[in-house]
Amino acid sequence: MTATTVDVLPWGEVWGQDEAVAQLRAAASDPSQMSHAWLITGPPGSGRSTLAYAFAAALIAEPGDENAMRQVMARTHPDLAALRTEGVIISIKDARSLVERSYFSPSLGRYRVMIMEDADRMVERTSNVLLKALEEPPEQTVWILCAPSDADLLPTIRSRVRILRLREPDVADVARLIVQRTGVDEVIAEQSARLAQRHIGMAQRLATDAASRERRERTLRGVLRVRGVGDAVEVAASIVQSATDDAKALTATRDEGEREALLRTLGVPPGSAVPPAVRSQVSALEDEQKRRATRSLRDGIDRVLTDLESLYRDTLMRQFGRDTDLINRELTADIEALASAWTPQHTLTVLDAIALTRTNLQGNAAPALALESMLITVATGRAQ
Repeated sequence: MTATTVDVLPWGEVWGQDEAVAQLRAAASDPSQMSHAWLITGPPGSGRSTLAYAFAAALIAEPGDENAMRQVMARTHPDLAALRTEGVIISIKDARSLVERSYFSPSLGRYRVMIMEDADRMVERTSNVLLKALEEPPEQTVWILCAPSDADLLPTIRSRVRILRLREPDVADVARLIVQRTGVDEVIAEQSARLAQRHIGMAQRLATDAASRERRERTLRGVLRVRGVGDAVEVAASIVQSATDDAKALTATRDEGEREALLRTLGVPPGSAVPPAVRSQVSALEDEQKRRATRSLRDGIDRVLTDLESLYRDTLMRQFGRDTDLINRELTADIEALASAWTPQHTLTVLDAIALTRTNLQGNAAPALALESMLITVATGRAQ
């Protein structure tokens, strides 16, 4: 099966992971190859979640039961429980709820399957909630965790799961997929796949949204002109504002729809004041939406940091005489100028600063201040 082969349910949505699919198909059909807990790892956009749900469908449904498989893929089957946090971290409350449900016996399918899509977003005490369930799961319960890397989880978690590492597709493979899905020009598809660093979802967005491509280039060019503290403050504010606007655009329509649906369920007519008796439920929804907006903002800034890493990775490659496989080919002249003006040590210091900024943001540092500090390092070559 090639990367573009369309397969029968439930594997048809999985793309470019032939070896992983073969391993999971074998496990689903042969108990001797099964494990009670799996960890699927791979970079963003590699298809971790898609593969997890395909595996869940193969485990839950009897062979050939396409209706049950479709229910699992639609996240509606009663023997599937899934957790994907809309916040910055997975809460202990949500983890406990998922663990409690793992002890139920399957109601219709062969197994009960528990999927945690963002296992890397667990803090240590939340991970500890999961440990006992992974140590002594019921016989017909299977856990599937997803994370960018097994290093993102505690050793105690890693020791209790079977790890399946996904491959990164080639730029050309992603470009072909984008052309097939969207019909965009092959040149745009290749550029988008390259700039997205093979992240399929991001590549598709760049390919189909010229504004996203322009915003990415504008951000990188803004960082390239940073020469001092004043520039750093201005560009940091611009990045945060851009990420905020992007987050609002992604969440505003969904937020309003959720609010209207909740009020309709509670019997509140459109345009009416919210009665005191139901305000707590509306407030709980608004709190959840705020957490989601915070995550969306931080994810947007993290994407900018990934783009900046690619810029300085290209710079370092030029400093060591490599002129192939550049990610940001459209900025070749700027990259050549940086490579000549900076020392490799300066470039490495900047890359370290970007990594530190990502860590600080995960620790709830103020985005603007964290970015300002990083950009001052860009300008001076000295860590702040």
